[in-house]
Amino acid sequence: MAKYSIGIDYGTLSGRALLVNVETGEEIATSVYDYPHKVMDEALPSGKRLGVDFALEHPRDYLDVIEKTVPAVLRESGVSADDIIGVGVDFTSCTVMPVKADGTPVCFLPGFEDNPHAYVKLWKHHAAQDKANKLNEIAAARGEKWLARYGNKISSEWVIPKIWQILSDAPEVYEEMDRFIEAADWLVWQLTGKETRNSCCAGYKAIWHKQDGYPSKEFFAALDPRLENVVEEKLGTDILPLGSRAGGITEEMAAKTGLRAGTPVAVGNVDAHVCVPAVGIDGPGKMLAIMGTSTCHILMCEKECSVPGICGYVEDGVMPGLVGYEAGQSCVGDHFAWLVKNCVPPRYFEEAEKEGLDIHAYLQKKAGEQKPGESGLLALDWWNGNRSVLVDVDLTGMMLGMTLTTKPEEMYRALVEATAYGTRKIIENFEENGVPVDEFYASGGIAEKSAFAMQIYADIIKKPIRISGSAQGPALGAAIFGAVAAGKENGGYDSVYDAARAMGKLKDAVYTPNEENTKTYDKLYAEYDVLHDYFGRGGNDVMKRLKEIKKGAQNA
Repeated sequence: MAKYSIGIDYGTLSGRALLVNVETGEEIATSVYDYPHKVMDEALPSGKRLGVDFALEHPRDYLDVIEKTVPAVLRESGVSADDIIGVGVDFTSCTVMPVKADGTPVCFLPGFEDNPHAYVKLWKHHAAQDKANKLNEIAAARGEKWLARYGNKISSEWVIPKIWQILSDAPEVYEEMDRFIEAADWLVWQLTGKETRNSCCAGYKAIWHKQDGYPSKEFFAALDPRLENVVEEKLGTDILPLGSRAGGITEEMAAKTGLRAGTPVAVGNVDAHVCVPAVGIDGPGKMLAIMGTSTCHILMCEKECSVPGICGYVEDGVMPGLVGYEAGQSCVGDHFAWLVKNCVPPRYFEEAEKEGLDIHAYLQKKAGEQKPGESGLLALDWWNGNRSVLVDVDLTGMMLGMTLTTKPEEMYRALVEATAYGTRKIIENFEENGVPVDEFYASGGIAEKSAFAMQIYADIIKKPIRISGSAQGPALGAAIFGAVAAGKENGGYDSVYDAARAMGKLKDAVYTPNEENTKTYDKLYAEYDVLHDYFGRGGNDVMKRLKEIKKGAQNA
């Protein structure tokens, strides 16, 4: 009798469940649920306005994903719950939330419904940048050795700046919460009734190290005396390795999902990192770009190298026995969504409808008729700040070369090219610092749906690109780890490497660089490089000055 696992994948705007045959990797059924509250970046559900750079979500949406999608895949597939051997969960990260000792989110409590800091802080919540700046300044002054593991900068997206912001701006929430926890770990807690912390989130996002643990109490006290015991009081020190079994499905959750009580659940994981085995990667030198609203770049190496501007490196952070490196771009698909929402005239939508295309496909079709450089446009891909290699959320986007004849499709292509230039910058940064990038893989919605974008990427990074064989790469990865949590004795796997080889998949098609295009893109990239350093490395801080003026005007 065939055995199956379920991967539950949480993205920025929706969550999904995927039911997979653990022997073959065949995807049997999937169900997607869009978050009703979406991303709260302007106001809370009550209408209360939010500050600049806030990005919050509602934890009720996450529970709804489980309660709606898991029963749906069981119904659609007809698979018996007795044949589901494991469950895995992944989530965007760093997405963190304040909760009580029993797991109740603080925003569920009376009196906290209108407090923004009681809600989930999404990965792209950048309102703690002042705390990140101060943290980096203090860490550098103290000579904290761990800082080099994070490219010499801790991002405002990570755990400590976010919890410090709560302590500073909403001490009542800090006092009320018993735990500050990644959404991935919280959901595993909801499934199993047991709080656990996974080594991936802890290592990349919370400054935890397999040998050294967290930074010292003295460091936290140097940030704020009230943070001296933040690890023991709010974060927890019981960190479990990836692939571990966190526990089993509770009776209550079994009743809500249709799963069998006791079904093994893997410890949580990050949506990008969990995708690596889903494409069959099982060794060093192979970079995977998980491309969605943002892009994460995951790469493994046999050694530890200090690489400036990356998100971090963690021993066993992706797969056991190797050092996992993470870099990223905090705005990719969001660029294209912004342009479609704000810069495309109605007639384009009308023409797209006549041709039976969605607006993105229509713009890509028109943009694909252009040659590289034909539009005269060049953009910086910083509409949501820069994650790598500058690690600066106060940077903003720019498009150069606009004229009275500039068209939406030209702007669209320029933004695609800009995100590819950003990826090339990340690749070169790794290679210049001793971490080889021999092969390039892509997963996610953009990789799956846009041959236009992937050919541009191949031409700009000058490497062949292989594409995930699954439209739900992170969900498949979560299912793989669910099969590992079940173990071989239950029909799963004892090793994630074995599971990856059996369940991971790639498409046959490979995007190869076009030699003529690469020559033009080399010239354009040289110009991008100049602008990147001029605006991003202090040559002209006009972007930051404009942001300060904006904040002042909004607060006046």
